[in-house]
Amino acid sequence: MAAAESYPDDLKYHREHDWARIDGDEAVLGVTWFAQDALGELVHFEAPSTGANLAAGRAYGEVESVKAVSDVIAPLSGEVLEVNQAVVDAPETVNEDPYGDGWLVRIRMCDPDEVDSLLDAGAYTQVLAEQ
Repeated sequence: MAAAESYPDDLKYHREHDWARIDGDEAVLGVTWFAQDALGELVHFEAPSTGANLAAGRAYGEVESVKAVSDVIAPLSGEVLEVNQAVVDAPETVNEDPYGDGWLVRIRMCDPDEVDSLLDAGAYTQVLAEQ
């Protein structure tokens, strides 16, 4: 069952519909409710390798649904510490829980100041209203 629309206040958001949960110098990344809803049921997650370096604003993987294939855009730069194997094995987890069990990767940020360029929940929902 798909998750209900939400944009948690404790996350930071990128205009390309990705989120980051910041914890010290690490961040967990995923796609927003809006992104998973627009794509439909996810059937594949092409994940980066552990140890790969992500660049903010650049694609680091792909999600494939029954409708389309879409790049996953990194909201922050950093080294991949962990890939969510549960999502690789069962991509529909993102549809069911995009902010919980449906996270995609955990990174060590290389430039924590990049967080300042991300949106809070209110600013992100304003971006959605303008689309």
